[in-house]
Amino acid sequence: MLLVGVDAGSRSALDEASRVAFRECKDASTALALLDEQPFEVLLADCAALDSQTLEFVRTTIEKWPETSVILLSTEANVQRVVEAMQAGASDYLELPCDPKQLQHSVQKAVAASVRRSAQPTVEPSAGDVLLGDSRAMQTVRETLARAAGADATVLIRGESGTGKELAARTIHRQSERASGPLVVVQCAALPDQLLESELFGYERGAFTGATQRKLGRVEVARGGTLFLDEIGDIPAPMQVKLLRLLQEREFERLGSTETLRADVRFVTATHRDLEAMVKTGDFREDLFYRINVLTLWLPPLRARRDDIALLAREFTTDFARRAGKPTLEITEDALRLLRSQRWPGNVRQLQNFIERLVVLGEGTAIRVKDVQRELSDSARFVTQATGFTVLTSTGAADDAVAPLSDEVRAAEKKALIAALEHTRGNRQLAARLLCISRATLYNKLADYDLG
Repeated sequence: MLLVGVDAGSRSALDEASRVAFRECKDASTALALLDEQPFEVLLADCAALDSQTLEFVRTTIEKWPETSVILLSTEANVQRVVEAMQAGASDYLELPCDPKQLQHSVQKAVAASVRRSAQPTVEPSAGDVLLGDSRAMQTVRETLARAAGADATVLIRGESGTGKELAARTIHRQSERASGPLVVVQCAALPDQLLESELFGYERGAFTGATQRKLGRVEVARGGTLFLDEIGDIPAPMQVKLLRLLQEREFERLGSTETLRADVRFVTATHRDLEAMVKTGDFREDLFYRINVLTLWLPPLRARRDDIALLAREFTTDFARRAGKPTLEITEDALRLLRSQRWPGNVRQLQNFIERLVVLGEGTAIRVKDVQRELSDSARFVTQATGFTVLTSTGAADDAVAPLSDEVRAAEKKALIAALEHTRGNRQLAARLLCISRATLYNKLADYDLG
């Protein structure tokens, strides 16, 4: 974490409470120079005022280092100024003097958000700010995206995990009349039930224990722009009622307030769940389903558009080679044919991760069929090592021996960690992606098993 102009009181609170290692600097220009030298998950800046220079500093940081979460500390009490700071890209704002526990919570939340961003693969590259693909299925998607962007109605994006739902939401926003406003993303599945309401609607000082100052919710921060509710199918039942009112009446109240506020946002939602089945079982409100199901966009799985695999693989290869500082890589036709023959149950995201491993771990000026075969073989062997069980094939059978569950779980988990680190040659970021966990979780587990 990088501290910019933070006073001794706040620094002491961080040192005692959050236990996050940090570096310090005095001003914005020094901070930008340090960011050029090394990445920071969180930047905590103490600003005298939320003026134009502060907003420009936030924008520059977010544009150049999108994985960094920016938290602002200030005595600024002007709500509009705070909204502008959040729209510029700040992840949180705390009014000074702030409660140490609230500062700790904000930092921990920002660290978690930064880890999730870095652990997730970057969104699928786009040509002309649209999803890549020349297949008929993707042509239909682009046509639907254009129609949806031209309206201001609520959009529901559906499809399997890894098909690019967030990128579709960003495309709708960029092509809409609200493009000059902010796009605010809420990962509904990532937020605990008790935090989702306060994150969406905000709260007043004294609304609950630890609420030492007013906090704006994501609905207010997205004013004039788009609010993207990802994985809306994971919202708990009590929250569904309040969300229905927000969508239907465009009204809400901050926690601890009786003042009714208007929501000037365009709603885009997404889910991989079968909402119709959830409605039948009572897990999702029928009236909420019809409220979000105004304009529906279905994203096809990768297996339904195999003709796009070659294009995606080439784009990912070029992108990852550039990031790794490697010369331009090519993929041979035999390697592309082998990639097209795979099922890719994780869709574009899985293909993207697979190509990244080929680029980072590979050698030479081209990706050949033997490289793809090796990675496919290593992945299958990794599953066996990681779980401790034999992977069933047409010529194999599983071991019938059964160990105590707790011992089996810990042994399998340790094997998975070791196998992932060996497979990625010690690259912890890639290991976390391979294991589908955050870097923070990886570090905690490595310490737990004394693996360094």
